[in-house]
Amino acid sequence: MTAMERIALSTPDLRGREAEYLAQCVRDNWVSSAGPFVVAMEERMAVLTARRHAIATVNGTAALHLAVMAAGVASGDLVIVPDWTFAATAAAVVHAGAQPYFVDVTRDTWTLDPELVDAAIRKAPHKVGAVIAVHVSGLPADMDGLALVCSRHGIPLIEDAAGAIGSRYRDRPAGSFGQISCFSFNGNKTVTAGGGGMLLTDDDQIAGFVRSRSTTARKGAEYEHEAVGWNYRMTNVNAAIGIAQLERLDEMVAAKQHIAARYDAALVNRPDIRPMPRPSWAEHNCWLYNAQVADEVGAGSLVALLGSQQIEARRFWRSLSSQEPYATAPRMLKGVSRDLSGSVVTLPCSSHLTNSDQDRVIATLHAWRDKAIAA
Repeated sequence: MTAMERIALSTPDLRGREAEYLAQCVRDNWVSSAGPFVVAMEERMAVLTARRHAIATVNGTAALHLAVMAAGVASGDLVIVPDWTFAATAAAVVHAGAQPYFVDVTRDTWTLDPELVDAAIRKAPHKVGAVIAVHVSGLPADMDGLALVCSRHGIPLIEDAAGAIGSRYRDRPAGSFGQISCFSFNGNKTVTAGGGGMLLTDDDQIAGFVRSRSTTARKGAEYEHEAVGWNYRMTNVNAAIGIAQLERLDEMVAAKQHIAARYDAALVNRPDIRPMPRPSWAEHNCWLYNAQVADEVGAGSLVALLGSQQIEARRFWRSLSSQEPYATAPRMLKGVSRDLSGSVVTLPCSSHLTNSDQDRVIATLHAWRDKAIAA
């Protein structure tokens, strides 16, 4: 019997000019944190997001850390983050000397709840220095609602668009909102650079601060420094991969959307598993395909059954406020992040996933339902 080939969860799609551009880095001897591909990637991201400035970083967490610092958040300030997000969002706040203030998401978007953010700001035990909106799995948050709340209170809005490249909120691209926005190019993202991130802004002063601090705050060619900075620059090697990926962005987003549409069709009217919400304001890049089951036990059984068929799946995020590093952090919750924790499953969704591989996933989803009915 021939062994089944394993279907991976989300892997890089390197079918473009990545090898060619990497060879050019070696040939030209531009492999470190300077070089033409870094500049080219910054320019392309600025155009893609209609921003004045784009600054490449070593990863998305570094971009978020710089964003919190550049937004003027002071040591000890509170920064509102969704309770249901990747740990890097909260970690960047702590790295900046501030404290995460966890606010719940809505059931119909899985993104930060603007009304609850407003209430949290009004009841904050001390100063709220910024709000970070996270686009869950690439799905844009309610940026109009959050921008209105932040404007009302005079608080900077940071857009964590880590996995949202190619998504749109109403008629604008993800990454074009707030004082500052950030992307990640980690290995599992739609566009990967192997690693790397990008910070974007329209503010000249913020851009100058970030360019300085991300390059050890060095002044000119001499070893003189204007402040304590960080060595956060992206390498030319990473940017070379990133540029090759950006050349195929539309193709890869279209492939992910096709995959998501097939999963949606397979899950229609199923009470045991439902797709991630799709609010009318968003054009979702479908970076990750997430679906929710009844509870954590059900999610575990689904992941186990998929694994038995050599299909990689994974339970998604858990509430951060419930975890040890943030046990004493302030919070304003209403139970949504708690219900989502452990009950959301990510299905295989690489942009190069074949129809036949997806058929195997869908067949196993049906088998999981049939097994539950039989029990």
